[in-house]
Amino acid sequence: MSERYARQILFYGIGSQGQKILMQKSAVLVGCGALGCTSANLLVRSGVKCLKIIDRDYIEESNLQRQSLFDEEDISKNLPKAVAAQKKLQKVNSHVRVESFIADLNPSNIETLLETADIVIDGTDNFETRFLVNDYCVKKGIPWIYGACIGGMGLTMNIVPSKTPCFRCILENIPSFGTIETCDTEGIIAPIASMIASIQVAEALKILTDNFERLRKGLLQIDLWRNEMKRLYVEDIKEKSDCITCKQRNYEFLLKNTYSLATSLCGRNAVQILHSNGSKLDLKRLAVRLEKVGDVSFNSFLLRLKIDKYELTVFTDGRSIITGTNDASIAKGLYAKYIGM
Repeated sequence: MSERYARQILFYGIGSQGQKILMQKSAVLVGCGALGCTSANLLVRSGVKCLKIIDRDYIEESNLQRQSLFDEEDISKNLPKAVAAQKKLQKVNSHVRVESFIADLNPSNIETLLETADIVIDGTDNFETRFLVNDYCVKKGIPWIYGACIGGMGLTMNIVPSKTPCFRCILENIPSFGTIETCDTEGIIAPIASMIASIQVAEALKILTDNFERLRKGLLQIDLWRNEMKRLYVEDIKEKSDCITCKQRNYEFLLKNTYSLATSLCGRNAVQILHSNGSKLDLKRLAVRLEKVGDVSFNSFLLRLKIDKYELTVFTDGRSIITGTNDASIAKGLYAKYIGM
């Protein structure tokens, strides 16, 4: 076994047997932003057999403050995040197979992208994808690790099908449009993302090496700026006896007709995004949030946000027309950043 992993093997929780197991395992990372960059880096250095990186976005200058795998050269080359990450990580550890997928994870491709996963790491920026991952992982019995950060606060939770509550046990429905802050409206400091991602990977190593008895149970919340840590134990959140996903086995987010759609509008440099949540958007409340990031105007029917070369027109039912691009992935990224998905 390579000298590369000598210090990890010396650790009592891994050992030579754990390292051998780890080198046969495959991990999938969904989203390669602040959380994803740290998670990917740590997983590749730990010596997993394969890491798949799935991300729909491209690198922007504002990413460099916290997304540790990217640099200015990546921006000048206009590289997608997944590709830039793969190039960096393959230089870190050539023994690990790093695969990049420039894709928006959805019901049409999730089976192909996640079918070989021994574990899934959440590095996403929206609830819809998390509900989709939860449905798939519960259905297939694949462990996944939830993570989220904003400002100086972060959350993480292990979800092991049949052993822990699933994501919909703690959050039954996607929050209403415009009610959840995003990093692009509230900001984020890099250390909280690094901390949450490090915890995610530590838990992943336990799962991948069959150390299930060492897993942290429940939901962990950390406010790094206020020096506060809160842990909701599994006894506090509990499995819902009537949970739609893990009890009723109703995997509604795997159904194409319930998942939001993005469609390029013929003859226009624009994309329309439809969302299936069904709740009514409070445009006045949304306008207050978005005044921090761009030029906003609204009435009782719609809201318009002008930022850089794009214009987002948002209706009360959550439908949005994004002009300035005909790329559905870019449009969904903008929607997630400023409206929240």
